[in-house]
Amino acid sequence: MPFYHKLGNIPHKRHIQFRKENGELYYEQLFGTIGFDGMSTNSYHEHRPTQVKQIKNQYSVAPKIAKANNIQSYRLRGFEVVPQDDFLESRKIVLTNSDCHIVLAAPRKSMADYFYKNTDSDEMIFIHRGTGKLRTIYGNLDFKYGDYLIVPRGIIYKIDFDTEDNRLFIVESRRPIYTPKRYRNWFGQLLEHSPFCERDIRRPEELETYDEKGDFVIKVKKKDEIIEMVYATHPFDVVGYDGYNYPYALSIHDFEPITGRIHQPPPVHQTFETDAFVVCSFVPRLYDYHPQAIPAPYNHSNIDSDEVLYYVDGDFMSRNDIEAGHISLHPAGIPHGPHPGAYERSIGQKDTQELAVMVDTFKPLMVTEEAMKVADEKYFQSWLD
Repeated sequence: MPFYHKLGNIPHKRHIQFRKENGELYYEQLFGTIGFDGMSTNSYHEHRPTQVKQIKNQYSVAPKIAKANNIQSYRLRGFEVVPQDDFLESRKIVLTNSDCHIVLAAPRKSMADYFYKNTDSDEMIFIHRGTGKLRTIYGNLDFKYGDYLIVPRGIIYKIDFDTEDNRLFIVESRRPIYTPKRYRNWFGQLLEHSPFCERDIRRPEELETYDEKGDFVIKVKKKDEIIEMVYATHPFDVVGYDGYNYPYALSIHDFEPITGRIHQPPPVHQTFETDAFVVCSFVPRLYDYHPQAIPAPYNHSNIDSDEVLYYVDGDFMSRNDIEAGHISLHPAGIPHGPHPGAYERSIGQKDTQELAVMVDTFKPLMVTEEAMKVADEKYFQSWLD
């Protein structure tokens, strides 16, 4: 996280006695990443957070690969992914490499009888359809259409949905997800030329604290397996915390586009980064204003990265026959660009209302069997005249 946050009750110093009204101690936990070198939070619990009663089912959720070495461009019809009641069962990995999973999900029901913790990856959950509340050990976040939810690895959470019509675009990252470093100064503050600032970042509120004993199931993801662990106390027993490692939300609608006289390259749309991929937001914006500008993107070669574009809403001027919920995959090694006619018809246009999320990975992506269920296998021929 880019800045310090505090919620609930904490002592005035770290690692000292912090007692309840009855004289018993609260239990401190340092929750950090990258050993003791990354973002961390100190939290204080009603009970020891280490009380495991039972380890039950363990099963694989690893993706099944259809094409391991892929150079074919694909269009995936994301809204054809069949909705399922359970949140975890609804998550379908469509593209993957050793750094990340790219996931589509259409869960119908809230998480009622278990909690979830991903120990493998940070999660970026983009809300395409649906509203609700992300409930976490470090407080809650209301979400709606267009929100990015960033959940650092290891955070225990539940999701409550308001309706059954929910569509999520998820990236699971084995590297920590940060804001782009070129938009931060050496203290971590977002700079004036950043397309968003700290005011746009929503931090957790409404800290839920439960002092309960019983049987509490946490489904833990580790090495692409789900392990069901039964804890002796309610995981949401934090009375307070402070630090930099916590979930947060950022709306794509609060991303302010950077424009210019001629076509701007994709990095101006960058929203998040890791050392293995970047995430960009394409939002409604004015087109280029040079008198001879061509607003459509120029043809370019993905020599070093696979490009994944998730189409959210609006008119996607560089593509033909693209709808909300579609995903385009343009793999490394071959050029791609506007569809036939898009280059020409963009001339003279003043603005675009498109909304899309792009993920560029630095390692090739493998195409899964789940992707092939919703794939347009003739998409690669769509540039032919």
